[in-house]
Amino acid sequence: MDKFLNDIERERPIRFTSEQLKHATGNYSHRLGAGGFGEVYKGALGNGVLVAVKVLKGTRVEEQFMAEVSTIGRTYHHNLVRLHGFCFEHDLRALVYEYMENGSLDRLLFHANAAVGWETLREIAIGTAKGIAYLHEECHQRIVHYDIKPGNILLNSKFCPKVSDFGLAKLCSRDNSHLTLTGGRGTPGYAAPELWMPLRHITHKCDVYSFGMLLFEVLGRRRNLDVSLPESQEWFPKWVWKSLGRSELGRVMEACGIEEGHWEAAERMARVALWCIQYQPEARPEMSAVVRMLEGGVEIRSRRTRSITWLSGLLSMIRWPTEWWVLMRK
Repeated sequence: MDKFLNDIERERPIRFTSEQLKHATGNYSHRLGAGGFGEVYKGALGNGVLVAVKVLKGTRVEEQFMAEVSTIGRTYHHNLVRLHGFCFEHDLRALVYEYMENGSLDRLLFHANAAVGWETLREIAIGTAKGIAYLHEECHQRIVHYDIKPGNILLNSKFCPKVSDFGLAKLCSRDNSHLTLTGGRGTPGYAAPELWMPLRHITHKCDVYSFGMLLFEVLGRRRNLDVSLPESQEWFPKWVWKSLGRSELGRVMEACGIEEGHWEAAERMARVALWCIQYQPEARPEMSAVVRMLEGGVEIRSRRTRSITWLSGLLSMIRWPTEWWVLMRK
């Protein structure tokens, strides 16, 4: 661990003391949120820069600390949350991130009262795709996030999206085509089918799948599974897929509150989401291609051949973890 910390200190992140963070957070007086990883507090550095201090707790503190610092600590991109520094002391393991004024995309989509226009949501989707593309294709070592979901996309004061929470992330040499995982990864409802299989070989395409599921929720401004709706609309990806096949996607757009002037861009988003959640990982596009498709720079090929086969396979593989996710949320 000492060698790891020494190596990290040669990079950009600052090493803070526990006293410095206690002062910056006003003795941890303003809690922003909490979860299985620990708690997050709002603070301010000596130069006035607002920060979010993530205090790690639980049984996997050291593993999560190393995962986050070794990945996001060595990267910089407009659509990745910035790590200002860290604290590693006997009684405190903490990460100091830039403060994001508008919280998470999860909150914006499902909990916020303020309405956000379609163009803003579209730009959030494109920015998120750019951040993931950078992790996969532009870093010296590929970074696989493993937990892409609306709750891990943070928004600044201008609603610029930033991928966050790298506690499950892994570095992967570009010479390796896959990773072998021994522990669980991802969140039910967003995790790719292969992540639920024993002795599975995982590639970066699991992030593409998760982004596709996120994209559906941006499109619908609703959770993908909503058992309070009629059965035909309960599982949003299936509703979109069937409506697209019947040339009735306009009805979905109306139900989602998307104005007719945005239907063309919304249909493009729906088609991209369907490409991203292909059952076979190798059939999913690279994230750089996803960016171009969302921006309208490339044509999106139709996926009519074998569509019933892959969708039925997809639903059979992800339905059970999705329902488990719903039960866990009750």
